[in-house]
Amino acid sequence: MSHYSGPLLTRPIAETLLAAHGADAAQWKGSLDLGRSHGDALLHTDAWQWRGQSYPYPAKLKDRTIYYWDGDEFAPVSRFSGSLIKLVPTEWGAPTFEIDGIKMLPTSKESPIDDARRKVALVEPRGKALLDTCGGLGYFAACCLEAGVARIHSFEKNPDVLWLRQLNPWSPDPDDPASGGRLELTHADVLQAIPQVEQGSVDAVLHDPPRFGIAGELYSQAFYDQLARVLRRGGRLFHYTGSPNKLTSDRDVPREVAKRLEKAGFKAQLALDGVLATRR
Repeated sequence: MSHYSGPLLTRPIAETLLAAHGADAAQWKGSLDLGRSHGDALLHTDAWQWRGQSYPYPAKLKDRTIYYWDGDEFAPVSRFSGSLIKLVPTEWGAPTFEIDGIKMLPTSKESPIDDARRKVALVEPRGKALLDTCGGLGYFAACCLEAGVARIHSFEKNPDVLWLRQLNPWSPDPDDPASGGRLELTHADVLQAIPQVEQGSVDAVLHDPPRFGIAGELYSQAFYDQLARVLRRGGRLFHYTGSPNKLTSDRDVPREVAKRLEKAGFKAQLALDGVLATRR
């Protein structure tokens, strides 16, 4: 399924659109793709038009929710299949996502794209073959493509996250000619897939797993041994851990991770909100 190309609405955007219609304006100017671009919508009495297609004026929308046109109505970009997963707008344009109300990306101080860009820079992706273990919305991959990566293979096991990616204009599309065929996105659990990755076949790794309490196996010694196996000597790895409060959790996850990575054959140090390691 190709990326969605229709309009995306939030409550503030819908309110400005409706206000323009209420003022009998002929056009509305703004962004209908979460800030990726700006343009005009034509306003008619019973409908509005964007990119040659007509849409009904939206009913009242909820806060902290993004809506897409599903062919019949503007529906929330959310799904429930065991867990509630939804795309959530931010002040930065690029959205985050939540699973059962837990925010998956830091957005309080900067755009999640800028946050990803700083982390990606640590592994210096230009010209490299890179493994992206837990692809999420694809912001690591987007920043790697921007930075000139030779090729990047991303894994994502959650089909609902892959669905969010198709609706998110900030998520890179592997089929977009602009990607130049450099991005491969695989629907699979990296824990199960990594034994099939050739030894020493990647130059750098980005590892952004869910928190330890949800996916402890992705923090295990066995998995770190696999990361060491597929990464060439001298290759870099950035492992996002977050900054859990050890006073309340009684653990120091970043330092635990660093110790396990050292045991696997890395030289590790704390960096940003995670661990930067080099394969010895």
